[in-house]
Amino acid sequence: MPTALGNITASTRGGHDQSRPRISQPLEYSGSLDTYTHNDLTPVIGREYFGVQVAAILKSNECDRLIKDLAVTISKRGVVFLRNQELTPQEMRQFGERLSVLAGCPESSGLHVHPLTEEGSELGDQISVISSEKQKKGGGLTHQLSDTSRFASVGWHTDISFERVPSDYAMLKIHTLPETGGDTLWASGYEVYDRLSPQMAEFLEGLTATHDATFFHEEARRLGSPLRKDIRGSPLNSGEDLTAVHPVIRTNPVTGWKSVYVNKGFTRRINGVTKDESDVLLQYLFNLVTQNHDAQVRFKWNKNDMAIWDNRSTWHCATYDYAEARAGDRVCSLGEAPYLDLQSKSRRQALAENRR
Repeated sequence: MPTALGNITASTRGGHDQSRPRISQPLEYSGSLDTYTHNDLTPVIGREYFGVQVAAILKSNECDRLIKDLAVTISKRGVVFLRNQELTPQEMRQFGERLSVLAGCPESSGLHVHPLTEEGSELGDQISVISSEKQKKGGGLTHQLSDTSRFASVGWHTDISFERVPSDYAMLKIHTLPETGGDTLWASGYEVYDRLSPQMAEFLEGLTATHDATFFHEEARRLGSPLRKDIRGSPLNSGEDLTAVHPVIRTNPVTGWKSVYVNKGFTRRINGVTKDESDVLLQYLFNLVTQNHDAQVRFKWNKNDMAIWDNRSTWHCATYDYAEARAGDRVCSLGEAPYLDLQSKSRRQALAENRR
């Protein structure tokens, strides 16, 4: 099991005493996945494993070791893809919870319950159904942002960053697909951080940003489902105030690497600067995500494929280029309250030092 986190040092900014990670050092990969063939899809983000079945891992004598190594791999590569998964929603919940625990999530963190999840859902509170049919009725970020932009890139986001304790890992299994289209893209927050000048990185490391999903109140009224105000996976995630303040640059405790942590879907304001300055800074950071295809990976789904990603260090965006139904099940676990350790390193720096 993960060890308790040591004393918070003077170099740590942000976080919350009730939601600290249970690991004090980055996790080490043990090699348990080396027997599986894999392919890195780009130099900086994305890995596909062949022959891995999550249901089989859950029954394996090496279950914890395999899942922990998967957590390390996902956090380093940003997103991992597994084809043709024979996995029930209950097994997804079990795997998502174990993944987060073995990666050192706080004891107070569990699986997230989305504010718009209907009570008494057949799949359970912790399963979110991602559905194009639901979006046609006016649900999700697509509806919220369609009035402000006709650029597909407006959909780039990080899951539930409006919560005081946002997501560490998420997994999506697609079971209904259009004949063509409906891909998903991910982008690396590590790589975007590495593209900042040292002076800009230092400046941003002193700032926080406000994340806001107040529009979910309107969506709940429109869809006729009451907002979930009870505990949504962490005692810090409750009530109807769907806003949070997080560091602009955060440290991923699993890798020890720094990542940019603002997103177009939920980040409204960089604090401590004027509104004009905030707009300029956010637009620049968003441009680094959307205009650098070499920091992205694009995945074409087949039925029952599953993606697992680290929300602390990636963004993702669906490609809405289809008219037919597209649907899948998502499980989202909660990590730590975001923090920045000024002594942590960038991805490029850490990899370069490991090669010496």
